[in-house]
Amino acid sequence: MATAKNQKKWRRKNHLVKSQLNVVARRSIHEELEGFAESFQLRGKGEAVTFATFVARALMQRADYNSEAARMLDDFAAAYHRDRDLHQN
Repeated sequence: MATAKNQKKWRRKNHLVKSQLNVVARRSIHEELEGFAESFQLRGKGEAVTFATFVARALMQRADYNSEAARMLDDFAAAYHRDRDLHQN
């Protein structure tokens, strides 16, 4: 964990473009994020969260003009909502 001095320096440098996101998640989610980081040559779990968001946004944009992508997105959303308790804290 970063020291208070380093955290303050980071916040001062990035306050206009970034904010810290502390998320309590199941261990399996942390393991998945570590797997994303390894599989896609990312710099850690934080970047894995950014990558997952990027992929979701790209799929949403693709769904605007591709019916197969739209169907996949709908299927993923339905599956998540159906099994939501498995994916949350």
